[in-house]
Amino acid sequence: MAGIERLAMTLDPVHVDGIAELAGRVTRQVDDSDHTELAEQAWSELLDPLYDDSGDVILEPLGEHRRRKVPIDDVALESRPFPTQHGLDAGTINPTTFKNGLVIDVSQAAMAAVPSSVDLHRGRTIVMTVHTNDETLDVQDADWQMDDHGYARRRILHAPRVDRHEQAVVHALALYRAESEHALDQADLIDDLLVLDGPIYPTGLLKWVERDPQLKQLIIEEAEFVEVIHNYLKLVESFAERDVPLVGFVKNSASKAITRELREKAGAPWVDDEAFFRRVLERPDEHGEPRTDALTFTGWFRSRVGTDGMLADGTIDLDRDVHLDDEDYEVTFFVVYDPRDDLVYRVEAPYAVTRNPDVREKVMTQLLSEIAAERGPPLAVGKADELARIDREGKQTLRRRIEREFDTSQQESYNDRRWGAAEGFDLV
Repeated sequence: MAGIERLAMTLDPVHVDGIAELAGRVTRQVDDSDHTELAEQAWSELLDPLYDDSGDVILEPLGEHRRRKVPIDDVALESRPFPTQHGLDAGTINPTTFKNGLVIDVSQAAMAAVPSSVDLHRGRTIVMTVHTNDETLDVQDADWQMDDHGYARRRILHAPRVDRHEQAVVHALALYRAESEHALDQADLIDDLLVLDGPIYPTGLLKWVERDPQLKQLIIEEAEFVEVIHNYLKLVESFAERDVPLVGFVKNSASKAITRELREKAGAPWVDDEAFFRRVLERPDEHGEPRTDALTFTGWFRSRVGTDGMLADGTIDLDRDVHLDDEDYEVTFFVVYDPRDDLVYRVEAPYAVTRNPDVREKVMTQLLSEIAAERGPPLAVGKADELARIDREGKQTLRRRIEREFDTSQQESYNDRRWGAAEGFDLV
């Protein structure tokens, strides 16, 4: 026998046609006009305000409840209220398991400025987190170590021991500790505006409260995670006390909290909040095609729905002295739809910032102008993302160096060999 030829099998045209026919049968059962009408009803009747099952207000407009639009070319050239802007981001190598039983992640946080500041851009906060089941191993640094002539701080933390979710634990601790520590360390340099790349609070941690009892206990009882939560509250306090706006720019919101409430009240069909707001803010023309000449956006909302309310309503009981009124820690947000790329962005700020209507309008003007001009995140956020990102080659280099230090190798699965290392990681 000459041998067996190995063929790369793919879908034949007949299979593609068959799958498309299946999709067509599903589509014929969906009346898209019903979704549009339901979105209009939910927007006009249920969000002003939105109540939970006990009758408590969990979402309410700040100011007038309305949708707005602004021509993209005009707002891109709008005079921006904040002369300087700073952006902050953190990147990781993603959690890695080694054959000696250690699970490790490494994160670096960086801040960018507009106009640029070379010294600021050089600064880094680097955190390595380690999980091990070896009770004799204690790797945690007592304090920060300085590096790069004082521009970089680095520290190793021993992650709390868990029986599962080890990768999620080391990833969250590295990411949020690096980000929050760098923000606090650089806070006094910011005079006008700080935009975090992501939410204003560590949403990935707060979701643990809803999803897993063991993980919930970590952020309530374990000092390493309690300190992370405290850092974000301190950040809000620091900026509120100096009257400097703190904002979060959320590029990929996975929140389902609002749509979950709307599903119970009106049978909302959308998979998540982003899909709902996209439907609310779309502007189709008479032929059903999207108009792409303007950004559309909601007004500001004050939110206690889902994870938004957890640090202000007592869901997580944190033993600390607070420096602001409880409501000042609440999450407020508005949503922007950019039809050029069919993308939805959520802009967050603590109520300590947005209780002032003038500040709300200035923040909104600044962010809309930047989205229009950059066709995406504000320039300071984009620069911070570039500074903090650890690319694929950098991740591999770090992992190989760690392997040599440990005299071990990375523990790989068949999927790692087949697909390569994943570039993203879900916090559970």
